[in-house]
Amino acid sequence: MKFLLFLSLLVVATACAVSHKTTSKVPDFAAYPTYTGSDLGLTFVRGQATLRVWAPTAEALQLKLYAEGTGGAPVATYAMQKSTGGTWVYQLPARPPGRFYVVQATIGGKQMAEVPDPYVHAVGLNGLRGALLDPATASPAAWPDDRRPELKQATDIVIGEAHVRDLSMHPQSGIAHKGKFLGLTETGTHGPEGVSTGLAHVQELGITHLHLLPTNDFASVDESRLEENRYNWGYDPLHYSVPEGSYSTDPADPAARIRELKQLVQTLHRRELRLVLDVVYNHTADAARSSFDQLVPGYYYRQKPDGTYSDATACGNEVASERTMVRKLIVESVAYWAREYHVDGFRFDLMGVLDLRTMRAVRVALDEIDHSIFVYGEGWTAGSSPLPETERAVKANILKLDRVAAFGDELRDGVKGHYARQTEPGFASGQPGLEESVKFGIVGATQHPQLDYAKVNYSKAPWATEPGQAINYVACHDDRVLWDKLTVANPGASEEELLRMDVLSNTIVFTSQGVPFLPVGDEFLRTKGGSHNSYNLPDNVNQLDWARKARYRSVFGFYQQLIGLRRAHPAFRLPTRALVEKHLAFLPAMPANTIGYQLLHHAGNDDWGTITVLLNGNRAPATVPAPAGTYTVVLRGQEINQKGLGTLTVAAGQPLTLPASSALILVQP
Repeated sequence: MKFLLFLSLLVVATACAVSHKTTSKVPDFAAYPTYTGSDLGLTFVRGQATLRVWAPTAEALQLKLYAEGTGGAPVATYAMQKSTGGTWVYQLPARPPGRFYVVQATIGGKQMAEVPDPYVHAVGLNGLRGALLDPATASPAAWPDDRRPELKQATDIVIGEAHVRDLSMHPQSGIAHKGKFLGLTETGTHGPEGVSTGLAHVQELGITHLHLLPTNDFASVDESRLEENRYNWGYDPLHYSVPEGSYSTDPADPAARIRELKQLVQTLHRRELRLVLDVVYNHTADAARSSFDQLVPGYYYRQKPDGTYSDATACGNEVASERTMVRKLIVESVAYWAREYHVDGFRFDLMGVLDLRTMRAVRVALDEIDHSIFVYGEGWTAGSSPLPETERAVKANILKLDRVAAFGDELRDGVKGHYARQTEPGFASGQPGLEESVKFGIVGATQHPQLDYAKVNYSKAPWATEPGQAINYVACHDDRVLWDKLTVANPGASEEELLRMDVLSNTIVFTSQGVPFLPVGDEFLRTKGGSHNSYNLPDNVNQLDWARKARYRSVFGFYQQLIGLRRAHPAFRLPTRALVEKHLAFLPAMPANTIGYQLLHHAGNDDWGTITVLLNGNRAPATVPAPAGTYTVVLRGQEINQKGLGTLTVAAGQPLTLPASSALILVQP
């Protein structure tokens, strides 16, 4: 989701549905009873289901069963019994008369709407009703044998971001299950001129983690009218712990979406790829009609002093993660995805809306499952919040979190130009004064004695304890893709000039310390026709155009080798701040809009003894100082070869001339 800030008032209906709610008085939510058990929602023991729902202010709670996921009259109605900690419980018969369920509360004498419970794990069409289905029974063959690929350390990660539909929808993708989870299980698919597509492309690219935009059940796509081909990124959550039905082959079948997402995970794991889910726990699509407000009015959302709902998400509401039962729901939902679906990582949308204690609890819960599960998010909000800044999981507080990472917008905007001022260029296209912002990203947002933090564009101090907490990137699904940004920020530039800027931008990303992040498609110069907010635009804007991969085959080859260079050489992915400070030294007396640094003394036990990286962001050649020595050239502009592109001898005091918008990487054994 966007880092909107001042734009949030202008663009209130972007990637999320806007819903406001006013309360006449804010109750004392801290006085509500809480429940500490691990059996909220529908649980199964030897096939028999029990439903437990937290609704402490309800006078009564009814459980209604239906034969179908939509329509019809209830086939049974049960009065749930009041239990401990503000919960209501009911044990269903061994053979319940219906397949779907809802609950309906009576609060203050008013009968509320029928809703699934907040812990629902299986639903029918459009998530209107929960399903009496044990998700453990909806698994592909050999699911118990599924194992996560090995991961030694966070800085070994290379993230590729994608949307389920984008990867397969193009008519020439060669993928049968277009727009579906199963589309990413198809192997050996090809597009124009025989290029690999979909899963085969992701494997060929060489990333370690595939980050999928929201795959949980969201509100903006009508699952009963899929023939309309409605598109949305999915940042409008309906149910936190259920897969999205439009990505399944049968949204009306509760088991299909569960089983098919597990098949996707299983397929990735068998190919040594890990899966990251983009999770949106900061708001809901519609506060007033949500399960939250129909069961415990007001509790799940933050309010302003006048009783109106606060809106740090620019989506009409923000979730009150600091309240005990909200934190419990978020933590248990994340752990559920990791445990039931074997998910390997989580990207938290607008993580700055959530509180630090919740993010710490998420980390602890995931460590109990697998210490290597990666957690990162947007370290900002989209507006003001009543939660104090000191308690939020924003970038400035990442230092207070263990193994939780954040996106580094310092490097992003330093390299390509300001995210909102779209015509403003960055370091890679000749904008002066951004060198320290780029260097901030090169050291993974950590403390380094050679940085002048006062000159960094945003943060004036390091915010990462270790480089594995810094996500380096120049583009994501938000704002213009890199190629479109470079085009609009550099009017009159030729395609060859833009290509040099593009390659330089991500050369910086993939040789920087930290964790690199790439929107899949940028490696063959993806374009969205200039759109800066394509959250609900049609497939012909958002889908990956595989013909561009064929057209820019050499560019893809460069990106593939660039990722290979990083993965082959531990000097580019040092795991600790101390190692970065010990082995990374910036070169002095560099001209304006150039950067030079060395990775010294076999950094990270690298085979290469010294690696010299020289960057020229100017749109004209630049003469730079370089340490004397004989080098092997491994990267020169748009050429890359780990075995060498030739040798270069630099005499003492002899400067080097770097071509416009280019990088040069030299190594000594």
